[in-house]
Amino acid sequence: MSATAENPPTTAAAAGVATAVATTATAVATTAVAAATTAVAVVEDRVAARVISDDPLFRKIPVALRFAPAEPLAVRIVFPAGLSPEGTDNEWVFPRALLEAGLQAPTGTGDVRVWPCGRVQAVVEFHSPEGVAVVQFDISALRRFLRRANAAVTRQA
Repeated sequence: MSATAENPPTTAAAAGVATAVATTATAVATTAVAAATTAVAVVEDRVAARVISDDPLFRKIPVALRFAPAEPLAVRIVFPAGLSPEGTDNEWVFPRALLEAGLQAPTGTGDVRVWPCGRVQAVVEFHSPEGVAVVQFDISALRRFLRRANAAVTRQA
């Protein structure tokens, strides 16, 4: 190999292109960092819930509570695929205010109803054409999730 091929001479044009590429890469990286720091992450808590049924032994299930700042008025409760006849996650979306109010007093008249059950439990009732599911949560887990969701809304504002 020749010395020229291994160490090509630097020209002003080549140096200008290299500088432009480096500047563009720096601008893209800076924009990505700025976007990452201004974007508010989705709030998700994994909690154990209890399915209430006629069976005297209740069954604990893992449930995901989700809040996306892009939808500040909604919360999501996601049940695992193993509980669904279709074998897919079952996600319910409903107003955050409904969940908040239901921790204090019975609320809801549609597909989702929430009410306190004593001082430490809350019940969320889901209505669909296939039937009704009644699920019990620890109020402390729901309150912790709502505090984090409300904090995400505050940070976004």
